[in-house]
Amino acid sequence: MPVDQKRINGPEASFPYHIYSNINNKNVKMKHNFTKRSDKRNDNEPRKIFLKTGVINQAKGSAYVEMGNTKVVCSVFDPREVPNKNGYCVQGEIYCEFKFAPFSCEKRRMHQHSADEKQYSLILQKALEPAVCLHEFPNFQVDIYAVVLDNAGSSLAAAIMAGSLALANAGVPMFGLVTASTIGIYGSKFLVDPTDTEEVICNTHPDEEDDFNHGIITLASLPQHNQISEVFLVGNIDTDSVVHATDVLTGINKDICPVLQQCLVKTIMKLHRAK
Repeated sequence: MPVDQKRINGPEASFPYHIYSNINNKNVKMKHNFTKRSDKRNDNEPRKIFLKTGVINQAKGSAYVEMGNTKVVCSVFDPREVPNKNGYCVQGEIYCEFKFAPFSCEKRRMHQHSADEKQYSLILQKALEPAVCLHEFPNFQVDIYAVVLDNAGSSLAAAIMAGSLALANAGVPMFGLVTASTIGIYGSKFLVDPTDTEEVICNTHPDEEDDFNHGIITLASLPQHNQISEVFLVGNIDTDSVVHATDVLTGINKDICPVLQQCLVKTIMKLHRAK
């Protein structure tokens, strides 16, 4: 396989010692204390969010989202003509690319797109499309690139919010802002905004249980219009748990929306003062 000589690649045979711990070994019985979370949060308490726009000068619009130790940066570029299009398209398109930085996870990521990154790219596109006024730029395409700098759980939800902020910062016409949140389900426990360790636990099926309720749900919505734009579910979750998780995530998204709006207001006020 050809190697990109322009990049400074770390040694491929080097791995951190903690990837061999029990949490990453599927053959070892998983144990986790759900009575107290590692960051001392309540089960229904999300992590604190830090937002900033205009972090990439070369892009038309950009945003940086930090949720605990999860860090995501997103960039949006000027519309360009849709490639490989034979006829005229009345509505525009958005192209989304989701990527984990090689150093973002416990095990080093390759530069090539993996299967989960391709899946997250599609989910990111589906979550943002309903919020964009595609009829405003017919036959043109807006490119959105989200890069996870540090994956400490709920990175997809952070990327969706970063993409929404970056689109607004770029001046792309939108119906509203998209907010997203994640919940982990393990039996009767519902963990809002799970960390990477909690995500691994919630995605693990215990051997002694045949029909065990577990999984991860990520929900993106437009709180201004009370609409859900995308739901991503992984695991084995019963209907009642899905309904309850949807209600919880919808309420959290409504609480997050003013934070995104305030970030955009501060950006506009800063530009106004600079003039």
